[in-house]
Amino acid sequence: MQMPRTATMEMLIAQWRAGDTESRDRLVEALYPELRTIASAQMRRERNVSFSSGDLVNDAVLRLVQMGHVTLNDRAHVMALAARLMRNIVIDHARARRTDKRAHVKIPLDEGLDGEKIPDLIALETALVRLGAIDAALAELVEMRYFGGMGLGDIAIVSGLSETTLKRRWRTARAWLADALDRPLDEL
Repeated sequence: MQMPRTATMEMLIAQWRAGDTESRDRLVEALYPELRTIASAQMRRERNVSFSSGDLVNDAVLRLVQMGHVTLNDRAHVMALAARLMRNIVIDHARARRTDKRAHVKIPLDEGLDGEKIPDLIALETALVRLGAIDAALAELVEMRYFGGMGLGDIAIVSGLSETTLKRRWRTARAWLADALDRPLDEL
């Protein structure tokens, strides 16, 4: 009988925590399609990057592995941490691009190809840091939902909160960010 996917993931995570690098590699391979989805969501939010979503996944996995001893509980926890690492990579890239005096001059677009407004990533990061100082749980929710592309169901599993509570907190976080970024709520 084949082991259910969730049980397999948790077993691989437990073996990785115990130091089994082969289990780590099998876990990364199993999660790779989901990690690519998160990376693609990150890439849509920052149009002027010079690397692919595959590069972003690889960098995030490399950082995760280099973190050493990290207590990972389940698939959702791994995905949330990977989303945070990807966000940090993209923001580091955006900051470096802004400080590079010899970079090619590009005219930034306010809209993506599909017509959605793209918030300034560094302004969003600054606002998210400010939100984290006020309410760390709200900032973490934004990271998982906006940057990680996680659904409320997955976030409920990671956080232990109900989806109803998360919906209410998501509305609060979006309203706060809209005010902080001076943007209409429907653009977030």
